[in-house]
Amino acid sequence: MYGAIRADLAARMEALEKDGLFKGERIIASRQGSEIEVLAADGSRRKALNFCANNYLGLAGSEELVAAASRAMDKWGYGLSSVRFICGTQSPHVQLEEELSRFLGVEEAILFSSCFDANAGVFEALLDAECAVLTDALNHASIIDGLRLCKAARHIYAHSDMADLEAKLKESAGAKYRLIATDGVFSMDGEIADLRSVCDLAEKYDALVLVDDSHATGFLGATGRGSIEHRGVDGRVDLITTTFGKALGGASGGCVAGRKELVRWLKQKARPYLFSNTVPPAVVGGTLEALRIAARSTVLRDALAANARRFRTGMEKAGFDLKPGEHPIVPVMLKDEKLAVAMAEALLRKGIYVIAFSFPVVPRGAARIRVQLSASHSQEMIDRCVAAFAEAGRELGALG
Repeated sequence: MYGAIRADLAARMEALEKDGLFKGERIIASRQGSEIEVLAADGSRRKALNFCANNYLGLAGSEELVAAASRAMDKWGYGLSSVRFICGTQSPHVQLEEELSRFLGVEEAILFSSCFDANAGVFEALLDAECAVLTDALNHASIIDGLRLCKAARHIYAHSDMADLEAKLKESAGAKYRLIATDGVFSMDGEIADLRSVCDLAEKYDALVLVDDSHATGFLGATGRGSIEHRGVDGRVDLITTTFGKALGGASGGCVAGRKELVRWLKQKARPYLFSNTVPPAVVGGTLEALRIAARSTVLRDALAANARRFRTGMEKAGFDLKPGEHPIVPVMLKDEKLAVAMAEALLRKGIYVIAFSFPVVPRGAARIRVQLSASHSQEMIDRCVAAFAEAGRELGALG
């Protein structure tokens, strides 16, 4: 039997490569950071500037976080070999939940091994078949998968279309509870959600609001509390899901934070929380340090914002089609899948590490290179990146 499926999968993989949709993996032979070493096929190492990590505050390779994680592991061990409610809760886990709550400006928080797991656990635990979820059409895959585990009626509203959201709220009027779920930042476009309008509609139609703020926590907003602070809807969002794997050190782990009754119920019912090992002590220690760094100064956030502006200005001057926005995610729109792959390969040869995104991650005909800026990029690095894009664009006919 294996022979049949092997041949079938081989043919499918060949088709993916032919269409420019195959997703290979490059091997990094150094710490994560703004400058990395990439392992080539011949075993040699090539230095490159990294412009595609979620390392927004530049903390992933930080000595401060490495030291904090090391201290935590020295004191608390490598792992817990248990879930939280059996014998997997140490005082640092509780401390991190408390500090996350204060940082995000909410009542309570609950840790998960990832934000993907947080989104996998939240909907099923809170909503049953008598309830309804209203979800943005471009929400992250983890929200989509979480909703598949939930028996609540699912209403998908057109992306960022508040008129359609209101229509779906009217359609679901008979539901016991309704919850609107949206990304705070839509990661393929760097678009910040219109949370004020979402909250206005939620209050008008008596619905809860959940925001996945993975691409905003730690750096967006005046104090880094994310898209909720940026959009001025503090206190109006009921649940926040977010990750520690991006701005807050780039390791792993995530949480659900918000109203205490909702969070406490999740501790009783959320399956990824009840049946997954506790977040390891090193990750807890590193995340605590990342939170403190993010909270004590605006220096990294200011550098990140300035870097995003510099890159956008340079790329627009060079003639590239960019998705408009203010977020450090800057999509360079190439549309053609094969061109996007060729551009990424050409840029790597020029010392710039980026990745092409194509279907099914983005719609067909919307292929792009998603550039992500970091606070650790220097102005010289950004200018080198823009120059390499321009050179590769001319070579490949991507610029007029």
